[in-house]
Amino acid sequence: MSFPSPAIPTQSTLWNGHAGNAWVDLQPILDGMFLPLQQRLLDAVRHESPRRVLDVGCGTGSTTLAIARLVGSEGQCTGIDIAQPMVTAARARAERESVAATFIQADAQTCAFEPHGVDMIVSRFGVMFFERPIDAFANLRRASRPSGLLNVIAWRGAAENPFMTTAERAVAPMLDLPPRQPGAPGQFAFANKDQVGLILRDSGWHDIDIQPVDVECTLPARDLADVFCRLGPVGLALQQADEATRAKVIDAVRPAFDSYVQGDEVRYTAACWVIRARPLPKGERA
Repeated sequence: MSFPSPAIPTQSTLWNGHAGNAWVDLQPILDGMFLPLQQRLLDAVRHESPRRVLDVGCGTGSTTLAIARLVGSEGQCTGIDIAQPMVTAARARAERESVAATFIQADAQTCAFEPHGVDMIVSRFGVMFFERPIDAFANLRRASRPSGLLNVIAWRGAAENPFMTTAERAVAPMLDLPPRQPGAPGQFAFANKDQVGLILRDSGWHDIDIQPVDVECTLPARDLADVFCRLGPVGLALQQADEATRAKVIDAVRPAFDSYVQGDEVRYTAACWVIRARPLPKGERA
């Protein structure tokens, strides 16, 4: 069995359609999967004690809400995301949980932020999708106070994250998936540490520190099929597939994850960068 996958959509189309809706549907699973990464950001916020925080690529709001709780009534945390379905879900969570967080549906690359309005910019896997990353980080630098801090987490390369590409490799004989393009907007856009450093320097940041971290993550084994059939290139290819085709894909892909399954839990390593930088003082050159 083989059938072509759909054309690659723009980031806005992707996240305001299939991908955004999938993340909303899978929100509890994904929050659990990435909780250790969120904790690292919370630890950084706790250490810096900022009053105003901007969460870039906030998704359904888990990190934004956690930071808003941490900074309390003396502070403010705002989440921004290009995906309307995810921002709508985040706002509903904030109201339901009575958390005073603010959410903006906009592209952080072009959003007209208040100049020098935030003390700290954070992100859990939300900064790898910009069409023009230099412009995006320049815009974020303008939003940062001169003493502000950029503290974001991004994926390293595909080769260092075999769990995240297991489904693609297993399904290759069945689905015509387009190859990932190095450096293109997407999950592994920041694989090249040197390129990330250049992006930050060219967009007006300095005191740049990019450190590799390997974080152990888990998810319930019962949720594994939902994750690989809804997210990433495989999820995109299957969005219009019938149930029989989906079942065949699951049967073919599920055994490829056996080495990650321990009882009723899936364990994997998230190979990431922790990226920190400060705004370049006005008038200085990188």
